[in-house]
Amino acid sequence: MRTFLRYWLPVLGWMLLIFIASTDLMSAQHTSRFIGPFLRWLVPDISPEAIGAVQFAVRKAAHVTEYGILAFLLARALHARTRVFLWRNGVIALAVAASYAALDEYHQSFVASRTGSPRDVLIDASGAALGVLIYRWLSRRGRGAVGAPVERQA
Repeated sequence: MRTFLRYWLPVLGWMLLIFIASTDLMSAQHTSRFIGPFLRWLVPDISPEAIGAVQFAVRKAAHVTEYGILAFLLARALHARTRVFLWRNGVIALAVAASYAALDEYHQSFVASRTGSPRDVLIDASGAALGVLIYRWLSRRGRGAVGAPVERQA
């Protein structure tokens, strides 16, 4: 039970946050209401085209980040189960995150203010791959911050 709470509950919690973010709450219409004014405050003479470009970049960076974190958490949970990082676990973490991304985009196709996009699935999968690589790098460095057992060299 302790393993579930420490390693798998964060995975499920993050998946829930992604699901909530894929509703109308984080649609382009809603996020533009705070990104646009913030950019106009930061750079008063910014053009509408520049605002649109920055909003697009911020939204896509959010995709990379949210699925990078999901894959990182999945790799961490799988690493705790096997006690040694196996690339198979990295592939599983990537596959689960990419599958969840596809389901998330499918879910968005039913939300009036959202659209499901295969391009976003690819962006999400790229973020997931980055998350696995970052987890692997940190686990190889023996950092306790990742939370999974550290591999010991004999």
